[in-house]
Amino acid sequence: MIARLHDPNYDRWACQIRRTGGCRQPIHLRGKVEHYDQATGHLLHRYSTNQEPDGVLRVPCKTRRASRCPVCAEVYRADTYQLIRAGLIGGKGVPESVSAHPCLFVTLTAPSFGAVHARREKNDRVLPCHARRDAETCPHGRTMSCTDRHSADDPRLGEPLCPDCYDYDGSVLFNAISPELWRRFTLALRRRFARLNGLTVKALREHVSIAFAKVAEYQRRGVVHFHAVIRLDGPDGPDSPPPAWATADDLSQAVDHATAVVTAEVKPLNRSFHWGAQLDVRRITMDGDLTEQAVAAYIAKYATKAAECVGTLDRRIQPLDNLDALPVRDHARRLIAACMRLGSEPGLADLRLTHWAHMLGFRGHFSTKSRHYSTTLGELRAAREEHMRAEEINLGRLPLFDEDTILVVAHWEYAGQGLSLGDQLLAAALTGKPFATRAVTAGE
Repeated sequence: MIARLHDPNYDRWACQIRRTGGCRQPIHLRGKVEHYDQATGHLLHRYSTNQEPDGVLRVPCKTRRASRCPVCAEVYRADTYQLIRAGLIGGKGVPESVSAHPCLFVTLTAPSFGAVHARREKNDRVLPCHARRDAETCPHGRTMSCTDRHSADDPRLGEPLCPDCYDYDGSVLFNAISPELWRRFTLALRRRFARLNGLTVKALREHVSIAFAKVAEYQRRGVVHFHAVIRLDGPDGPDSPPPAWATADDLSQAVDHATAVVTAEVKPLNRSFHWGAQLDVRRITMDGDLTEQAVAAYIAKYATKAAECVGTLDRRIQPLDNLDALPVRDHARRLIAACMRLGSEPGLADLRLTHWAHMLGFRGHFSTKSRHYSTTLGELRAAREEHMRAEEINLGRLPLFDEDTILVVAHWEYAGQGLSLGDQLLAAALTGKPFATRAVTAGE
């Protein structure tokens, strides 16, 4: 830290750190950018990292995981919030008239794989977890009952009453197959909605399109469920209103039907999976209990989280890792072990369970949307970068070139990631953002 403070390039290093916004694990890039006049071939401007501190340019990691970098995850959360909200009230290229389109907030859950400790509430009272007068004793000698009133931070939440009875294989297989289950749900939803209105799916496209945006959330027991915004549009997407006969009630009926009938199979094991019995379908309104702001905030919150709430790791687990030595709770360790064991089965290679063991088998995208729901994360990032570039040009920090007559030649290479412990202390002081207590060195 002292060496950094006395470095002649400290001011430039501090500028880089501030521009990352306090990123915990900035990416180190080495390279150059050259601007040439296309007509004459003359070099107009050159930037090289050779003159930068340590010979690298530090840029934000842009991860979505709050466990890795809360600063970059907050940017991702804010972008997701704007994306979801634009699909509900307009903006970001979506017409404001979309707010009048029928729209539902749907939660699809996983089935039960065994009784787990849970926090139950009713009328603001916490109820006993699994109170049973004549509770059965499982084959392993455990009484399947729990009379504790669990607190919100009880570490037992989500853990099975009997780990030996719990279907760990089913849990990780459901996670792995859930993206396919969602795809089949969307197909069944369109078929049912068309049938309710006396149309074929092909004919429905001429009158109505169904748009959605969803996010996956891990429950404490280690399985995912999906929160989705489902909206009815006209045939041209959000720019056209749906016909009067396309109502939220019909859409709700179609959701109920599709949830009940769709299944997905893991054929090598002759197992079939379906959605859980708990289904929540609510109408999104602009001034009711479930507003567009509340829905966007709820979905955006889970866009930055993964399986950390289950007690697992936020990095990939290698086949040679000692599972007993991993810093995870026993329930997560059993789920990881199930992924490793099933992943070695030749017939299950397509599920890539070993590769996604740290995600407890889930290998889908955490947040997805249909093409015409609203804007994209890429467009939001491009607009932000253009705004920042315009500010740099106005301040004279970047040259102003005619992009139609200038040839840009760039070469970049990865040179590492993270900050030393000394740099972390200085970065925390510069940005006011707390950093990790472990040093992450270049190339780690």
